[in-house]
Amino acid sequence: MADTTASKHPSSINGGNIVTDIKNFSSLLRTRRTVTFAYGFMFAFVAFTIFLAFSPPNSSSPWFTNIFSTSTSTSTASSDSYRSQFSSIFSYFLPNKTSAATSPEQGPGFSSLPSQNATRSNNSLSQSPSTKTEVKDPPSVNNLTQSTVLQPNRTANSSAVVKEPAFAKNQTQTAVNSYKGQVLKPNQTTVANPTTIQVAANQSENTPTKSGSLAKEGSGNQDKRDAGKTVASNSTASPVKKPSNAMKQSNETNSGMEVKQEFDNLVQNLANCDFFDGEWVKDDSYPLYKPGSCSLVDEQFNCILNGRPDKGYQKYKWKPKGCTLPRLNPRDMLDMLRGKRLVFVGDSLNRNMWESLVCILKGSVKDRSKVFEANGRHHFRGEASYSFVFKDYNCTIEFFVSPFLVQEWEMPEKDGSKKETLRLDLVGRSSSQYKSADIIVFNTGHWWTHDKTSKGKDYYQEGSHVYNELNVLEAFRKALTTWAKWVDANVNPMKSLVFFRGYSASHFSGGQWNSGGQCDSEVEPIKNVTYLREYPSKMLVLEKVLRNMKTHVTYLNVTQMTDFRKDGHPSVYRKKNLSPEERKSPLHFQDCSHWCLPGVPDAWNEILYANLLISEKQKQQAQKRHR
Repeated sequence: MADTTASKHPSSINGGNIVTDIKNFSSLLRTRRTVTFAYGFMFAFVAFTIFLAFSPPNSSSPWFTNIFSTSTSTSTASSDSYRSQFSSIFSYFLPNKTSAATSPEQGPGFSSLPSQNATRSNNSLSQSPSTKTEVKDPPSVNNLTQSTVLQPNRTANSSAVVKEPAFAKNQTQTAVNSYKGQVLKPNQTTVANPTTIQVAANQSENTPTKSGSLAKEGSGNQDKRDAGKTVASNSTASPVKKPSNAMKQSNETNSGMEVKQEFDNLVQNLANCDFFDGEWVKDDSYPLYKPGSCSLVDEQFNCILNGRPDKGYQKYKWKPKGCTLPRLNPRDMLDMLRGKRLVFVGDSLNRNMWESLVCILKGSVKDRSKVFEANGRHHFRGEASYSFVFKDYNCTIEFFVSPFLVQEWEMPEKDGSKKETLRLDLVGRSSSQYKSADIIVFNTGHWWTHDKTSKGKDYYQEGSHVYNELNVLEAFRKALTTWAKWVDANVNPMKSLVFFRGYSASHFSGGQWNSGGQCDSEVEPIKNVTYLREYPSKMLVLEKVLRNMKTHVTYLNVTQMTDFRKDGHPSVYRKKNLSPEERKSPLHFQDCSHWCLPGVPDAWNEILYANLLISEKQKQQAQKRHR
């Protein structure tokens, strides 16, 4: 009985049940093995993580950047920023298949930023639909219409910088100044499409990332292999990878193409613009050269040296209604004039313009000793011609005195005396010296208002015939016709550009230049066009002659734009040292015809500069057509 009982119930060890003890021991072993495995796994994970942190296999990989980008976060980052970090990690390993499809250029986890108002003014920049990849503005940027550079919201602590293409700059600013080979782009209405966008994470300032910044929403999610893009990793983890030379060259090429396109747009806009329908506007960036800085300004035009107290007349620029004139860039203009002759032919108003241009251009030359008058002259009145040499550019800016464009003559009388006449059939004596110049700017007008010419009695001559009396307008037409025929016969239009600057308005009040006319109290331009004078009939005669010429002549019609500027004349500030008679009655000796320098003639030269830009572009286009 005892044996039977023992066989049914296994014997216990130390009073315990053997089966129960074995089961308990097995459970204990399983528990320790599980704990050991768990601790081992945790230790291996921590060790692996530390290893990656200090020796990353590829710090530019998207998932690695997402995991460790929080290492640069500040203590002030919100909980939302952490959620966005880890959600991006999970989205990489467990992408949501039900989310909206991304473009082939977008890496996994790339989230497009909310689009902004795409409508902008003509002068603001916009991305073109043809751009391959679009980086949209962050939600914090609304109605982006700034007039400088289109760029996303960038804070000082942003760790990712979206770099705009170097060419994507609004060109509406007035100062063109700095452009060489191009022109700062005024009144720009079209913007060429950028072809590459560079994205760099924490490249510029190496500063912590703040939540809500563009870096948080776009960093680390762009596939580095995307065409046309370069992605640099967080520079706190490893050195920033610089773009390859091929990428730099590609960007430079694209930038150059866009600059060229914008230049073409500028020139096209200028070519379709009426430069002379506009208004004078205040601009504190003017004048184009510092008053008193140009020793070449003749005493007659140097109003500051002669004691003029007001300076406001220097702060105006001419603004056409249909476009914005580019600010004259002297170095760019000298480049266009390299190896050429630019000649002014006419009266003292053209000397006014000539001195203005020489001063503008000389101010940009580093070595002023390489700019000099060919004959060493320092005063520019009384001689038949003057020539300023710009040695580094192998060009000259010249002036030939020819107030009528036809010859002043002396007719011998029977008693042996000589009678002064004006030969309407002979062009000026110096014409042979400038007929081959590359650019010629003619003018005449003021000397036709003098007593002898306006009365026209026993003064005008053709051949051996002296007219007893001839209307001044008819004499003016005959003289211009003689000049026009000479230009058509002697000036090569394939080589030379010909300009004719129109009549410059005078503002004598209470008399003429020789009868007490005054303008010394004028310090503001005319604002209302109803106060402008009637268009000179002589200019109507000129326009008709120009239309009948074979040679193309560009008409610089400055008459109305100068009529506004009653404030710009030297008036009583025409001389520093007055004669005894002038001291007695200075108000009776005023100059209300010429212009103070800096001043109105500078604007004429800006218009000349704009025309040269147009001509240069047309020449390039013609060369392409003939290739």
